[in-house]
Amino acid sequence: MITNPRPLFPQQFSQLTENLSVERIKGELQGLQSKLSSVRPPQEFFNFKNFSKPQNFAELQSRVSYNVKYYQSNYALIVGALSVYSLLTNLLLLFVLVLVVAGVAGISRLRGEDWVTPLGTLKVTQLYTALLCVTIPLGFMASPFTTILWLVGASSVTVIGHAAFMEKPIQVVFEEETV
Repeated sequence: MITNPRPLFPQQFSQLTENLSVERIKGELQGLQSKLSSVRPPQEFFNFKNFSKPQNFAELQSRVSYNVKYYQSNYALIVGALSVYSLLTNLLLLFVLVLVVAGVAGISRLRGEDWVTPLGTLKVTQLYTALLCVTIPLGFMASPFTTILWLVGASSVTVIGHAAFMEKPIQVVFEEETV
């Protein structure tokens, strides 16, 4: 008979709750704001006059290398928008993600204490086990791998397609030729 079971993976759960702390999220948001300040204007990013077919593979590589660095924040916004779109079109996956985050946040608010309900007392390990038993089957039904593969494919085609066909600024081309 087990009288005092040990919690499952207590270090991993404490690390997860530390990663979800308000201070860490605020720091990440400040970093995101500094990245967003380097977003190129839409007039420059969508300037179709600067779109052309690369002459050869070397020029294609040069364009992709330059444009991925130059439009890095714009591409990150595109990938973010595609991520939001993929979650909005896969509502079960969105529900599972919200359920996991809310469940872990709710259980972490107990700070290791048992949850007392009118029906009985539930230990933290039991709550995590119940959360896993509900979210794992739902997670498989939500087909996250298909969503991730779609996101990788759509992002790659969009970013590499834009970077390959967008010409480098003329000043950069002349600088490369003089060196």
